[in-house]
Amino acid sequence: MKNHTGVTFQVRVENFDEGLRWYKNLFNRHPDFIPHEDFAEWEIVKGAWLQVAKGEPAVGNGPLRIGVLDIHSERGRLMQALHMEIEEVQTREGVPAAWCSFQDPDGNRIGLFQEL
Repeated sequence: MKNHTGVTFQVRVENFDEGLRWYKNLFNRHPDFIPHEDFAEWEIVKGAWLQVAKGEPAVGNGPLRIGVLDIHSERGRLMQALHMEIEEVQTREGVPAAWCSFQDPDGNRIGLFQEL
């Protein structure tokens, strides 16, 4: 697949208004695009979009991991903004990254990572 132009990832939420609010807090901003009712999209990095859609969540899939510059700071911000606990930041010898995972209210697995 040489001519790819981007990628989308979709999570489904049972209550779209609650899910939209949660993901607004996750990204600390409004969606970049709302093409129709019960569907919103954020461009995470150029060409990579997260779609939040009303529907039956696919619990256990993922996690979708979001790269950040300062994982400890972002973990703290999210715990406060989303009113939830997030697992401790993990590292492993020989792996040049740190990460932590959590779930949205519908059970979709989300995570953060930082390149070290």
